[in-house]
Amino acid sequence: MESEITIRVAGELLMFLPATRREAVNRVPYDGTSTLGHLVESLGVPLPEAGPMTIGGEPVEPSTRPRTGDEVHVEAVPRPQPIPGDVPRFLLDVHLGTLARRMRLLGLDTAYHNDMDDPALVVQANAEHRVLLTQDRGLLRRRALWFGAYVRGSKPDDQLHDLLDRFAPELHPWTRCTACNGELVPVDKSEIEGALEAGTRRSYDVYGRCADCGQLYWRGAHGGHLEEIVRSATRQVESARATAVSKRG
Repeated sequence: MESEITIRVAGELLMFLPATRREAVNRVPYDGTSTLGHLVESLGVPLPEAGPMTIGGEPVEPSTRPRTGDEVHVEAVPRPQPIPGDVPRFLLDVHLGTLARRMRLLGLDTAYHNDMDDPALVVQANAEHRVLLTQDRGLLRRRALWFGAYVRGSKPDDQLHDLLDRFAPELHPWTRCTACNGELVPVDKSEIEGALEAGTRRSYDVYGRCADCGQLYWRGAHGGHLEEIVRSATRQVESARATAVSKRG
C-alpha cells in the first residue's frame, strides 16, 4: 500500500489548488524523502504563500521530512508580513503596470518594466532586495527568488488593497515619479514656465520635478481622484498596523 500523509490547507490558500481538487484536506502520496515544502507546492501552493506549518501542533519548517501518516497543517502567511530590510522595495511583473503607478503615487519604491522576462525579474529582485510581486504562480516557485508575493485581485483597486493589507508599508505620498519611480523634488514655477501651457501656468503655482526623468507634476484635474486613493490607502495602513499592535499586546 502506497504511503500517504494528510495536508490540511488554510481556506485562504485554496485558491491555489486546482479547481477539481480544491479541498481543505488532501491525502498526498509520500515517498518518504520529499520535504514538506515540496509536498505543499505539489498541491499548487507556492511556498512564498505558505505560512506556519505544524505537525501534531508542533511547528515545523518547509525543509522537514514528515513521517508516513502525519497530518500537516499549513496556514496562510500572517498579515501584515514583515519585509527584511529597513525600507521595503518592490518589483512588479509585466502585468501589474497600473498597480506600479499607484504604489509610486503612495511613495513606495517600485520598479517596473513592461518587457522583462522571468529570469531577469528574479535577478533584479535578488540583486536589489526587492519583493517580487506577481500573479504568476510559476514565478513564485523559482528556488532562486529571495522574496516574492502573489497579488490577489483582477482590478487595480483590489490589488492595491491586497498589497497594503499584506505588508502595511510606511507610505510617503507624492514623493515619487509615477512614470519612472524617481524621487520628486520641488521646482520653482519661474524655472519651468516655458514648459507649461498657458492654462496650467494660470491655474497652478506648486510644482515638482522628477530628479531622474525630468517629468513635471502638479495637482491637476485628476487631483481629487488621486487624493482619494492616497487617503484610502493611508487609512488602510494605519488600521492594519493598529490591528497588528493589538494582536501582539
